[in-house]
Amino acid sequence: MIEDNEIKTTISPFAIRKDEIKKFDGKDGYVSMNQIVHKINIGHITDVHFAIIEAVNEFEFITSRQLFQVLTQKGVEIASQDKLNDRIEQLIKTKILTRYYFSSENGDCTYRVYCLEKMGKYLLTSRDIECKWQPTDNVKPVSMIKKRLAGNQTILAYLRKVKAYDSYSVKPTLNAKQMGKTFRANGGIKLTKNGKSIELIFEVVRREEEWEERFAERMRMYQDFYENFVSGDSDYEKIPQLIFICEDEKHMVETFREIVKNKLELSKIKMYFSTDLRQNNDTLDKTLVEFKLDESTNKYKMEEPEIKLLGM
Repeated sequence: MIEDNEIKTTISPFAIRKDEIKKFDGKDGYVSMNQIVHKINIGHITDVHFAIIEAVNEFEFITSRQLFQVLTQKGVEIASQDKLNDRIEQLIKTKILTRYYFSSENGDCTYRVYCLEKMGKYLLTSRDIECKWQPTDNVKPVSMIKKRLAGNQTILAYLRKVKAYDSYSVKPTLNAKQMGKTFRANGGIKLTKNGKSIELIFEVVRREEEWEERFAERMRMYQDFYENFVSGDSDYEKIPQLIFICEDEKHMVETFREIVKNKLELSKIKMYFSTDLRQNNDTLDKTLVEFKLDESTNKYKMEEPEIKLLGM
């Protein structure tokens, strides 16, 4: 598998492309549960396959590269990316998983996205594994899927590259108490060092259609959560740190501008920004950005603080 620092692209694979659509790349036709049970009984579907199904269920949408990293961190013995791809193909042929790709006027994307099929849910529930998947999940739009993929990449970067890593949450639930709403961030990480812990939550921002309005709506919920936070809210003992994951360097500036323009700043925490491609760095201690007001010019300037807690 190509290492993160060997990836040479200058545009995130999870950035929004104009007029991009999702295309089905799974298997048509019918597969019975009896056929699947037979494959399990004769050893064609093993515990490794079930580990794959569980990981796809946990992350909802995932690439094969991300899946390999997840399984490796969980200690599942996968000899190589190619071996994993062979097992994924078996699960697609039996309609336990399905597959999509993205296409636009600039061509097809270079990766495939995997998610559950109905048979996958049946197998998980037969083992008393919680599975909230429903068929309508697979019709989510490109922007929602790409947010999930970018969130996955960020979680995996912290999991693999930060020594203080403790645990992760794929979709942490937050409570906007005054608005009477709950909403989900795109990822969460707990870091622990010398017996002290800090929680990070990630908000992935994409240049989807009318993204500025959608982002402002999300920020109002974050404002509600942070401004009214007390210990124990949304199961957080201490106020978590929010990090915005943007498409590229210019998008960080655009995102911060929307916050200032709409008076959506958060007074109780610093606001940090990063990008998809910054997660490919060997270490993450210099991957965050903050915008500070220069009082002499009354303009904001971008700074890259070194945060040693995010190092190896």
